[in-house]
Amino acid sequence: MANHFSALKRARQTVKRTARNRASTSRVRSALRQMREALTGNDKAAAQKIHRDTVSALDKAIQKGVLHKNTAARYKSRLAGHVNAMK
Repeated sequence: MANHFSALKRARQTVKRTARNRASTSRVRSALRQMREALTGNDKAAAQKIHRDTVSALDKAIQKGVLHKNTAARYKSRLAGHVNAMK
C-alpha cells in the first residue's frame, strides 16, 4: 500500500475513475446487446429507435474517453448498415 500522501490520493482517484469507466463501458455494452436483439426481430421501427439510443450511448462513451472515436464509428457504421438492410 502507498505511504506518501500523493500516492494515497492517486489510489483514491483511481478507484473513482475505474468505477466511472466501468459504468460507462457497461452502458455501452448493454446498448449494443439491445441493438443486436432488436436486429434479430423483424420490427424495423423499433430497431431504428434503439439505434438512436445506441448511437447516443456510443457518442457519450467517446466524450468520456472510454471508447476511441474510430472504434465507435465502426460500431455505428455496422449497426446502421444492419438497420438499413432490414425489410
